[in-house]
Amino acid sequence: MSEMLKHKLSAFENACRKAGLRLTPQRIEIFRELAKATDHPSAETLHLRLSDKMPTLSLDTVYRTLGTFAGHGLVNKVETVESQARFEAAHVTHHHLVCESCKQIMDFQWQYVDEASLPETVSGWGQVNRKSVIAYGTCKKCLLKG
Repeated sequence: MSEMLKHKLSAFENACRKAGLRLTPQRIEIFRELAKATDHPSAETLHLRLSDKMPTLSLDTVYRTLGTFAGHGLVNKVETVESQARFEAAHVTHHHLVCESCKQIMDFQWQYVDEASLPETVSGWGQVNRKSVIAYGTCKKCLLKG
């Protein structure tokens, strides 16, 4: 297991304890699989990846676990126009590029947006806790195909 994955798992376990969440084998394996992923998998994809290792794990358990994790800020739900939610365990401020053809999601950092103030027209709205940009288009691989 890589040092980065060990660090993510340790931080996850500490955050669960702090939030009062039990560390069940299912929760640990779901988080571990998500922490290893680079493709922002859906609940269905995670369930499929874990089916050999945990044959009794239900898709409903994966959905509920991801919802619990997202609700406690342990994972991020990547908002896309797809009907299927996608998830990530990254906690570094970043944004997303989404290919409308193959649905690949790529992370990128954009310090200008991270540091920019919101427009004056929305300054009275309330408190903003984080900003996220999602850009949609077609990746190079799909452009070359077609």
